[in-house]
Formats: sequence, structure tokens, C-alpha cells
Amino acid sequence: MDQQTAPLGYRVSDAVALLAGKHTVRCPQPGCRVSVRYRAVTPDEAKRLTDLATDHDRH
Repeated sequence: MDQQTAPLGYRVSDAVALLAGKHTVRCPQPGCRVSVRYRAVTPDEAKRLTDLATDHDRH
């Protein structure tokens, strides 16, 4: 699900989190509600979390 098709509640929540310095990554699989939100992590950890959130077979 990309930002254009995400429900308004998700977009508002993601915007508020971004203002607080957090990044949100959602699973792109339609209907999947898995998301990972992180702040102040190393680039390697950010990549690991992004990979986890976007690999639908892992969750």
C-alpha cells in the first residue's frame, strides 16, 4: 500500500510520527496491516527493519 492509497487514518498517524522524528514503513501487500516505526537507529538497523516490514513472507 503506498501513501496515495493508504487510509486517511494511517496517513495522519504517519504524519504525526514523522513530526516526532519517527519513520514508518508499511508492508506493500494489499490488505496487510503490518508496519514498523523506528527512530534513532543505525542505517544497518533501519535497513533490517525496512526489509522486515516489506517482506510479506516474513510476517
